[in-house]
Amino acid sequence: MWKFLIKINKNLVIAIPAMMIAGFFFGITMEQSLLGQLKALILPFTFLMVYPMMVTLNIKHLQEGIKNVKLQLITQLINFCFIPFLAYGLGRWFFADQPYMALGLLLASLLPTSGMTISWTGFARGNLGAAINMTVLGLTLGSLATPFYVQYLMGARVDVDMYLVVKQIAVIVFLPMLLGYLTRQFLLKKYGMPRFKQHIAPRFPALSTIGVLAIVFVAIALKSRQIYENPFILGAIFLPLLIIYSVNFLVSTLVGRIFFKRGDAVALVYGTVMRNLSIALAIAINAFGAQGANAALVIAISYIIQVQSAAWYVKFTDIIFGPPPEEATA
Repeated sequence: MWKFLIKINKNLVIAIPAMMIAGFFFGITMEQSLLGQLKALILPFTFLMVYPMMVTLNIKHLQEGIKNVKLQLITQLINFCFIPFLAYGLGRWFFADQPYMALGLLLASLLPTSGMTISWTGFARGNLGAAINMTVLGLTLGSLATPFYVQYLMGARVDVDMYLVVKQIAVIVFLPMLLGYLTRQFLLKKYGMPRFKQHIAPRFPALSTIGVLAIVFVAIALKSRQIYENPFILGAIFLPLLIIYSVNFLVSTLVGRIFFKRGDAVALVYGTVMRNLSIALAIAINAFGAQGANAALVIAISYIIQVQSAAWYVKFTDIIFGPPPEEATA
């Protein structure tokens, strides 16, 4: 079973679209009352998704993250001073009369980095230490900043319950972070670091993948009838998302080439382009009532572009930044 789950985790390019298709057909064939009951599963699925990720996350890197000040600072400036406002502007333009769709764009841009930041940086042979630092810092800062960005940018257009948003982030992010840290310390004490890293830690991302796929399934199922009645809505969502990711890749690549060496530049790209869509999706569904499903649809579709673009970028990394130093001198 573990081998099967780990294999799925390594093939999200296929697994996520497949689960979206399954959710669509489930949604259009099931009764509306049954679909409504699916929302009750979002919170446990969210915990299943976030908690395992937190077990493998070394919180100590939060302190180490300030060592490379220039890299971390520029990364977070892109994450919080550029991308959210780009998403907000595109949301106002493309979804002028659909504010909850615009909210989906904003939420997708407000929670930078995930475990995939580390994974893709590793695939591209970038600076893994920097990527881990970015993941911890980005997730923490994004979780703290999201309620304020949503309130001040979208408060006049959507019904924002500040208390509920903060509560959801506390339950979805900080509670699993605390429990994950305690679990990590227990496992390290019982088994030691070598066994933990080699045999135990690799299983947790696989568990997290179950939660991700389940939430994507539910999000698409809830909006399946709307998609069925208006399939063009998918194209309307794809275009602004494609612009956000294209601009993000372009800006981060240029900044990386100008200011940093190859390893740091790769980490910067994946530390800014990879968004924590799973947590954004859970917030959209849990904190914004029935209308949150519109925001969730935008975030769910973001998965397709994010995973596919990350995979393709790996293929061109050596062309963009050159080969790793050991290969260049070989």
